[in-house]
Amino acid sequence: MRTGVSTSTDKNIVDRSRSHRNRAVSKAVRQTRERLQTGHSSNFDRELMDMHIDTLLQGAAIVPIFVVVVAALGVYLTRDAGIFLWTVPILVAHAINMLLGRRARKQEMTLESARKWRQILLLGQLLTGLCWAIFAMQNCSTCGGDSFSLYKGTTLLVAICITAMASFMLPRAVPFTYAPPTVVLVVTAILTRKPSDIALTAAISVAVIFFTFITNRMFQSNLKILSFQSEKDDLIAELEVANSMSDEARRRAEEANLAKSRFLASMSHELRTPLNAILGFSEVMSAEVMGPLNNPTYREYTSDIHRSGQHLLNLINEILDLSRIEAGKYELNEESVSLLDIAEDCIGMVQLRARAKNISISSQIEPQLPSVWADEKSMRQVILNLLSNAVKFTPQGGEISVKVGWTAGGGEYVAIRDNGPGIPEEEIPVVLSAFGQGSIAIKSAEQGTGLGLPIVQAILAKHDGQFMLKSKLREGTEVIAILPAKRVLQSLPAVEDAPLAGRRKKSFA
Repeated sequence: MRTGVSTSTDKNIVDRSRSHRNRAVSKAVRQTRERLQTGHSSNFDRELMDMHIDTLLQGAAIVPIFVVVVAALGVYLTRDAGIFLWTVPILVAHAINMLLGRRARKQEMTLESARKWRQILLLGQLLTGLCWAIFAMQNCSTCGGDSFSLYKGTTLLVAICITAMASFMLPRAVPFTYAPPTVVLVVTAILTRKPSDIALTAAISVAVIFFTFITNRMFQSNLKILSFQSEKDDLIAELEVANSMSDEARRRAEEANLAKSRFLASMSHELRTPLNAILGFSEVMSAEVMGPLNNPTYREYTSDIHRSGQHLLNLINEILDLSRIEAGKYELNEESVSLLDIAEDCIGMVQLRARAKNISISSQIEPQLPSVWADEKSMRQVILNLLSNAVKFTPQGGEISVKVGWTAGGGEYVAIRDNGPGIPEEEIPVVLSAFGQGSIAIKSAEQGTGLGLPIVQAILAKHDGQFMLKSKLREGTEVIAILPAKRVLQSLPAVEDAPLAGRRKKSFA
């Protein structure tokens, strides 16, 4: 498995202990999902009534224009100006409906008032229907054939369409409006028994039923749209609350992390002062500078004190380094250094420990590697940490190989491979996180703080480099530290500026 490092020095890779965080956010989102799955209230009387009133008032001019056009056609067809008389009640009924709509719009619409206004507006539609019943009673004795029946049928069909489109937000508006003219047509058909009257009655009855069905479907569709909109608004509100909670939790976590880093930095300085004294005096006692220690047990105790103090000082130094990195106060002292020389020095430093465990260290080094622009102390810490881990977890009689060479992109790398027990794939993110230790490290007698690899990642990130870890259980582990091509140095001509005269300049390749 190949794992890269992020350029952020304080967010290393994965912390599997985060599962308990942001529980409030998860709970809010889960409750919203459960509420949406169990159904949402379908009572949108106020919204539907507001939409109906807006539609009614916006189309106020349609009905008067239609009535005038129908009356003009009637006069042209019958040659009788008395046909205009039925327009008066229809226009009056329409004016009453408009006044009711304006009055309803001015009032604050509540759930109870919406139900009341629905009944009032349905009565207004019934009043309009009675006026259309007067139109259905009209007759023409001078018209020949079925022309007048066709005229009435066409007018009523268009009127039904207009009402259906304008009042589909008001349930039962179509049957309330056109029940009276339908009754008139039925009675007329029964009395006259003319085929034209029967056909007209049948057509209008079917039209009323059909448009009632259509308006009901449109009403239900709008009801669903409103329900979905309401659910979406509720979900957005819940997500905004969850986002606010998450932002607040992140802010507190950042403050706590900064406070932790400052505390660790301060305590590390305070602890190193007495530790240096302990190490110094124990070393003096072990060397018997001030005189012999006659009791061998005391000599053994002083060695234990010095060894334990040195181990504790190393742990404190690691904590201090990580705290400085997280606090953004880790500064690089960059200069021209050789990765090859640093790697050889570090191999020599761990050679003694490796021989104690009968571990062989082999090196494969690319010849004539140029220098790199880096912090020598930091790069030495990186390679020494990786080599120390390899020696720590490689069993007796194992092998460690060190490679230093070119990357495919023109950079330089240091790769360290061991044949130790390896790391389980699911534990790799854990060992790469701060204070994280795998199961093998926990069982090992040489436990540390779990800060070595996070410090390595952070230092390489400071150098714009990369860190990779590849491991297989029972096969071993390989770690690779990479510096980018821009840090590889090549010689350039000297700059002619006076302050820099005589200096040898380097640039990134």
